[in-house]
Amino acid sequence: MNSMTGFGAATAPLGGSTIRVEISGVNRKQTEIAVALPRAWASLETAIRDTVAAAVSRGRVNVTLSLQQVPGAAGALTLNRDKLAALTATLAEAEKALGQKVDTSLDSLMRLGIISEETESDLPLESIQAAAEPAVREALAAFITLRAQEGANMKRDLLARIATLRQFREQLMARASGVAARHKEVLLKRLADSGLPLPLDDERIIKEIALFADKCDVSEEMTRLESHLNQFEKICDKAEPVGRTLDFLCQEIFRELNTTGSKANDAELAQLVVNAKTELEKIREQVQNIE
Repeated sequence: MNSMTGFGAATAPLGGSTIRVEISGVNRKQTEIAVALPRAWASLETAIRDTVAAAVSRGRVNVTLSLQQVPGAAGALTLNRDKLAALTATLAEAEKALGQKVDTSLDSLMRLGIISEETESDLPLESIQAAAEPAVREALAAFITLRAQEGANMKRDLLARIATLRQFREQLMARASGVAARHKEVLLKRLADSGLPLPLDDERIIKEIALFADKCDVSEEMTRLESHLNQFEKICDKAEPVGRTLDFLCQEIFRELNTTGSKANDAELAQLVVNAKTELEKIREQVQNIE
């Protein structure tokens, strides 16, 4: 079981700079992969997207590649020889006219475009790709590891809550087993209080109790609920993505609880159903984050 949320990062040297890769994920019903990288590296997007898509099956994954300057290191400098030749003659003429030396510092030459610092657009694409691919895989591995760790924590929480639902099921069954008998007592007391006492073997009383007992019977719902809880626990142990399946099971569990509540005709039984639904809602919130 994996969570859909996670984070992974990695770096790789590239000349006098460093490529940094960051991968993060959030929950989504479908798979969405967003890749952000310098415009000059656009041709790498498809390969990066395919690499990530092979490792995830659900959720929104954001992949960011950037070029960062190494502290204390200068980027490669290039010299525009044609501009320099033209400038040399112009400078000599200007110095002669002014009678003083003209500023030819590195800063002024860079502003004039005679000397420029290498940028990501100047780097060979083959070099960028060679450095980016292993960095993407390293960041992806860290991302997957964190998702698995979070998934393990979520699994423990889910199984504990399923155990709580089992306890509610036992309480529901115990309470439901006495609903018909309590209805019988109430019915006979009302008849007696109304001055209409009837013998217990009266056909009308027997028919009324039988119809009520059939209407309030939740044994089928409790059997299906037990089956859903068993399936939920088994699916949690699977290695493949299980988020959609668990989400479907949550809907089925809710249906059984809802039907039980509609049949309740008993205040305490109805309250137990409400408590069970509250616990189920916590499970559903967790399931929304599972791949």
